[in-house]
Amino acid sequence: MTGLLGAASSAADKRAALRAGLESGQLQRFPGAFSPLVAKLVAEIGFEGVYVSGATLSADLGLPDIGLTTLTEVTARGAQIAAATDLPTFIDADTGFGEPMNAARTVTVLEDAGLAGCHLEDQVNPKRCGHLDGKAVVSTAEMVKRIRAAVTARRDPNFVVCARTDAAGIEGVPAAIDRARAYADAGADLIFTEALAGAADFERFRAAVDTPLLANMTEFGKSELLSVRQLSDIGYNVVIYPVTTLRLAMFAVEAGLREIDSSGTQASLLGQMQHRSRLYELLRYADYNQFDDDIFNFSVKGADQ
Repeated sequence: MTGLLGAASSAADKRAALRAGLESGQLQRFPGAFSPLVAKLVAEIGFEGVYVSGATLSADLGLPDIGLTTLTEVTARGAQIAAATDLPTFIDADTGFGEPMNAARTVTVLEDAGLAGCHLEDQVNPKRCGHLDGKAVVSTAEMVKRIRAAVTARRDPNFVVCARTDAAGIEGVPAAIDRARAYADAGADLIFTEALAGAADFERFRAAVDTPLLANMTEFGKSELLSVRQLSDIGYNVVIYPVTTLRLAMFAVEAGLREIDSSGTQASLLGQMQHRSRLYELLRYADYNQFDDDIFNFSVKGADQ
């Protein structure tokens, strides 16, 4: 029953897997999971990792992605999702929830919670969604302090500290490349190139930066949706799909609720639902039943005497 009540792999093993993935030369695909159940599906289908998006976590709490969530909230949800599978889980840590010292504490807390890595961004605190207008970034020197603090704070050298730069849409791609180089020099293991317009910008970053690179393929944003093949050919190392599963789910939920409201029954929606048997399969109900049979297989005699 290994892995039934929790992941079979340790947090250290998962962090080693993420580190190996960055060095493998193969694009690592990290769909966003807004719950542990979604993470289980990500693992079953065969992706390389799980991503926890700050925007998705905010939305799931009914809040906009403008820096309102706390380290405690993010860590708690991240820990639940990370524990659900044997895959490495990579999490959005916004600006580190404060000053460089806060960024250092953020890394220690996330590491203790079983996460395999996180990204910190160079936006002014509090941040906003990377695909909104009106963003502002701190100085390169200030972000370098964040990265150095984060790298210094980790205990497991395989915990991946990723630096996200939002500067491309504010200062231009050349300035963002200069920032990426400075962040890598400060110790960042991975560079997250946010809100690039299209393949040409991704190619410019790859040609200019030696550090592993992460692409954000979020829908309805500023970036062209590039395929796994395109990103692999360019030479990117990680791709995230941060809000995809939430958008799919919420579209279906809204359609279903409107159907019940208008027709008075969900009968016409059954073909669009995950069947009970499929949910039970994903949750491994049969294995839990076997677990009970194997352990609680005794009877108490003479209990009434």
